[in-house]
Amino acid sequence: MNVQANPEKMNGHHSSVARHGTTEADVSETTGMALEETLLNPRFYTTDFDEMDRIDVTPVRAEWDKLIAQMKSDPNKGHFRKTADWDHVDWDGMEPELKKEFIDFLVSSCTAEFSGCVLYKEMKRRGNNPDICELFSYMSRDEARHAGFINDALREAGIAVNLGFLTKAKKYTYFRPKFIYYATYLSEKIGYARYITIFRHLEANPEHRFHPIFKWFKEWCNDEFSHGEAFALLMRTDPKLTESWQNKLWIKFFLTAVYSTMWVRDHARPRFHEALGVDIAWYDQEVFRKTSTIARQVFPLELDIDHPRWIPNLERMRHAFADMDRAKRAGGVTGKIAGWLAGARAALAFAALYTIPSKKNAVPANVRLEPAY
Repeated sequence: MNVQANPEKMNGHHSSVARHGTTEADVSETTGMALEETLLNPRFYTTDFDEMDRIDVTPVRAEWDKLIAQMKSDPNKGHFRKTADWDHVDWDGMEPELKKEFIDFLVSSCTAEFSGCVLYKEMKRRGNNPDICELFSYMSRDEARHAGFINDALREAGIAVNLGFLTKAKKYTYFRPKFIYYATYLSEKIGYARYITIFRHLEANPEHRFHPIFKWFKEWCNDEFSHGEAFALLMRTDPKLTESWQNKLWIKFFLTAVYSTMWVRDHARPRFHEALGVDIAWYDQEVFRKTSTIARQVFPLELDIDHPRWIPNLERMRHAFADMDRAKRAGGVTGKIAGWLAGARAALAFAALYTIPSKKNAVPANVRLEPAY
């Protein structure tokens, strides 16, 4: 199943590329980065849209209507625009390794935001349920702005992701609706935790703010937070989604996968985090802690990120992925064997993380939260 969207109409990407003089080679390079299919790169998703269209929000109607009213009011309508606070960026003078890692960060972020836009837009297009269609129209609107804003930052550097081409060329991964709920809820909430942690750190240490886009993170992360609230409410419409023992195992799986992926991906950008002035292990643990606290609103368990097996196995997974990457670059029979061995080590590290006893959580009667960090 192929999800379609019209990013050029939403953000004017093709015409902007031409006006800003971006070459086709530059666009192809960053678009190629966004198209890469690895375990760590953001993916595009499709699902059973008919099942989602049958969702009945009656059990959470009062909280649902408040959230929809908030989204309809569009508090960030004028936020994603460059203002006088957008300082000049000396891309040519940026230290090469920092520039490389920062571009990788921007491309990955742009792809992730646009992935949400495409999925939400398709949910709205295929549905007949007025509650679900209205929700996803607002969320696709927000994600389109996020992706477009990041792409403008890339375009300023003389590069951009061809989002129109991405919708046609990138592979789509099918997830059952409940897996979409778990994965997307965590993606939105961990996105909030990441953005607000960086924003607060740079608010206290402005000398490390090497690019103006970080100034936009505070209001931006509130979009992420409200999107997560929507998926929390969707999960509360059916108690089995969070209460059955099978689904508790799936929740633990997605928590472990999302946290460990973040650890591996962030440690692959040491110069980027050094420039921000943050220790990667501290930053990731801080984000995990915030996300775990927030997720108590809907998940009946949380990971024990202070367990003695936690960080050692995250590190084992990180080293295994680094070896997988080296083996892939080496190629040949030797590279394939080395890649398989590294993949087995990564799987064992994940199993060690997954089997750490989780903490039980008593889910509150009222699911809604407000940003507090």
